[in-house]
Order: sequence, then structure tokens, then C-alpha cells
Amino acid sequence: MPPFVSTRLASIDQLRGTVMLLMLLDHVRETFFMQHQVSDPMDVTTVSPALFACRLLAHLCAPVFVLLTGLSAWLYGQRQADPRRAIAGFLFKRGLFLVVLELTLVNFAWTFQWPPDTIYLQVIWVIGLSMIALAGLAWLPRSVLLPLALLLVAGHNLLDGVHVQGNGVLATLWKVLHQRDWIVFGDALRLRTSYPLLPWIGVIVLGYLMGPWFAATRPPAQRQRWLLWAGWGALAAFMLLRALNVYGDAPWQLQPTTLQTLMGIFNVTKYPPSLLFLLATLGVGLLLLRLYEVPAVAAALQPLARIGAAPMFFYLLHLYVLKLMYLAALALWGPTNGALFAVESVAALLLISIALALLLYLPTRAFAALKARRRDIAWLRYL
Repeated sequence: MPPFVSTRLASIDQLRGTVMLLMLLDHVRETFFMQHQVSDPMDVTTVSPALFACRLLAHLCAPVFVLLTGLSAWLYGQRQADPRRAIAGFLFKRGLFLVVLELTLVNFAWTFQWPPDTIYLQVIWVIGLSMIALAGLAWLPRSVLLPLALLLVAGHNLLDGVHVQGNGVLATLWKVLHQRDWIVFGDALRLRTSYPLLPWIGVIVLGYLMGPWFAATRPPAQRQRWLLWAGWGALAAFMLLRALNVYGDAPWQLQPTTLQTLMGIFNVTKYPPSLLFLLATLGVGLLLLRLYEVPAVAAALQPLARIGAAPMFFYLLHLYVLKLMYLAALALWGPTNGALFAVESVAALLLISIALALLLYLPTRAFAALKARRRDIAWLRYL
């Protein structure tokens, strides 16, 4: 067998690794800082600037990851004899795998309860459903996909006023698509649609449409220009719409201090992701993707690529290690805030996150190397 030559793009893996570390910080916050919960959008009159900044950075995670999922699907197809058929088959199977993973291992990692009486349908769930949707949409021509993606991303806020009650078939479907709510199945089980699906389908389609920018025949300079134009264009659109203050999210208001007013301008809604949320996060993500193509930056940030090459492995591992860390701390030192073990500063959250990232780096790097070596093991592609 000839030696495997990696065709992975370092910039994509480094960006994926970046958002995995930001996600880690956010999950540490959700584990050790629950005495200071934040709303969506945040209450800028009560949340500290440091905590606001942590949560704001974490906003990058889901949009960038979903965008890169669509981009990676296109790149995967280019290595196959029948690209669209290969893309559709892989996306459908992996999407189902992720949905099952969310309902089982991921939910158990958060609750340590089996069988569960509550299931949170979060980011892995929505990535899985988005992949299943893209498996069908990939058959459509680009001339149809682009306006569809833009309509879903830019137009879904027009549906914000549509609210349903109950747990009938149509109400359940709407809660999955656009309304963050509870789906109740009697006294035995309830589901929380934390990540309504509709706008995420638009994001994964945009990532898929970006695929040709990364074709082997594409001059890197041209792709880099497009990334810059797209990234700055998204941020300019964000600032224009935020200045008009009439569409794309809840209006911002003047606050008692300049800092709080500035926080309010960038205080965007994640559940479901508003147009302004997606413009800001995807704009920054595209600019980072361009930055990571600078050779000196790519060389300095090579460890991020190791994490980004095995994101699902890192995701599952960090959830269980984080949960065990919390239970160990609770057992050793007992509750420090009501029934919770909690730290009292954002600096402590950063220290825990750095320690956990260092702890997880070596096993993640080893697993990424295994994936690169053993292309013959099909199931490794799913992690």
C-alpha cells in the first residue's frame, strides 16, 4: 500500500481547532460558573464585561463549525468518482450518526442520567440534521442553492413572531425548525430544542457553496481575496443593519455607560441564530480562515490543526473529562455556592480551560494521527 499523503487543509483544521478551544471555555463556564448564568441575548446591565467577552467569543463556535462542515463535505466529494452521490451518502449516514450520538452519549455526558427524562437537542443534533438536509439539497444546482441559503440565513427572522403551543405533529415540527421550546412526551420524557434548525441549514449550504474556493486548481491568492471580501462584507453588513436597528435581531438601546452600550450593540441572539449573529460570527470566521493561510501564522498555530483534525473525538472526550473533574471537585471540596461547586472569577475559568486543553491535547493528537494513518478504517471518519 502506498503511503498516505494527507490532503487536509491546515487552515480549515486550525480554524476548527480554534472554535473547539473556545467551546471548551464555554463549557467550563457552564460547569463551574453556573451561579452566574447568562440569558440569550445577555443582560448587559448585570453581566460583567469579562463574562460577556467569554460568552461572545463562544458565539463563534457553532456557526463556524457548521460552515466548515458544509465546506468539508464538498472537499470530500472531490476525492470521489461520483461526487454528489458520495457527498449525499456520507452526509446522510454521518448525520444520522450525530443525531443518535446527541441523544445518547452526548446527553448522558451532560446529565449522567440513564434512561433520561430530559434530552437537550443541542449543537451535535443540529449539525446532524443539517447534514441530512444537505444530503438532499446537494443535488440541486448552485443557482438554486445560493438564493435558498441566503433566504434561510437572512429571512428566517421574519418568522420570529410565529409561536405555537402544544405537542402535536405540526407544533413539534415548528419547534424543531424555529422555536426554542420544550417538546413533552407525557411525564416520562421531554426534549429541549436548544438549537432550532432552519437557519443552520442555510449556514451549512453556504459552506458547501464555498467549496470551489478551495479546489486544488484554484489559485490561493484568489481564494484569499474572496475570503477577505466575504469576511469584511459580512461584518460591514452587520454594522449597517445594527446601525439601522430595525431588522435582524432585538434592537439595541443606550445604556447607562458607554461600555454597556457597546456590549449591547454586539449582544446578539443565538437561539435561533439571528441574521446579525450569523453575519458577525461568520464574518470573523472567514477572516480567521484567511489569516490561517499566512505561512507564519499557520506554522505557529500548528497544534490547533491537531485538535481540528479530530473534532468529534475531542468533543466527546472533553465532555466526560469535564464532568468527572466537576464531580471530583464536588467530592473533595463540597459545595461552595448553594448545592454547586463553583469558582468565582473568569480568570479561574481561563485557568481551568487551559489546564483541560493541555490534558486533552495529547490523546487528541494521537487520535488524529491514527485517522491519518488508517484510512482503511471507515468508522474513524465519523470522529
